[in-house]
Amino acid sequence: MKEIENGPGEPADGSPPRGRPRSETARRSVLDAALELCRRDGYQELTIKGIADEAQVGRQTVYRWWPTKQDVLLEVLTELPHRSQAELFPDTGDVYRDVAELLGHTFRLTRGAIGRAVVGLMADAQADASLARRLQAEVIAPRRAALREILERGVARGELRQDGPASLDLAVDFAFGVMWYRLLSGHAPVDGPLAEEIAAALGPLLGSEAARRG
Repeated sequence: MKEIENGPGEPADGSPPRGRPRSETARRSVLDAALELCRRDGYQELTIKGIADEAQVGRQTVYRWWPTKQDVLLEVLTELPHRSQAELFPDTGDVYRDVAELLGHTFRLTRGAIGRAVVGLMADAQADASLARRLQAEVIAPRRAALREILERGVARGELRQDGPASLDLAVDFAFGVMWYRLLSGHAPVDGPLAEEIAAALGPLLGSEAARRG
């Protein structure tokens, strides 16, 4: 199979690029290949060589832009919010529905290759402080911020109160903590019904008297 040629500024001898943009075709091929291999073989089996072979690019093309497989997968994950702005910031006029939609979309992403990538990165991050910081800043924080924004909007509209046993930050921890626990333990599904259950539980947790609307 013919390898994708290096883009402008990507010398064939593997020397560092000279400030020109990398080939978008090669970049997309590498990201897609990493996700496919993660789905097919699992996170632990993923290697830069395997990614390069699957993407039909030179190994140095991958190393030039992504020193590790973790870097490749982080770029895959950080692209997701940009592809799904509507799902990341739902505004139906009902705070419970907005929470359920945001969590439902997030939970759907954890299935298959994305789920394997997320769990693998989280496991590696326990022994890698730099990776942990990047995972927090680039992947976890944006969805936490989106959920907190929805809850703040619910408070402003009078749908939620803040006189219950939990703060907004703890409510966000609760929502995503359940997701992480299930992802890492694998004892129960991370799915739409779970998103609905969490959304329904947030009202009492925050002290809301409003009944959840169907």
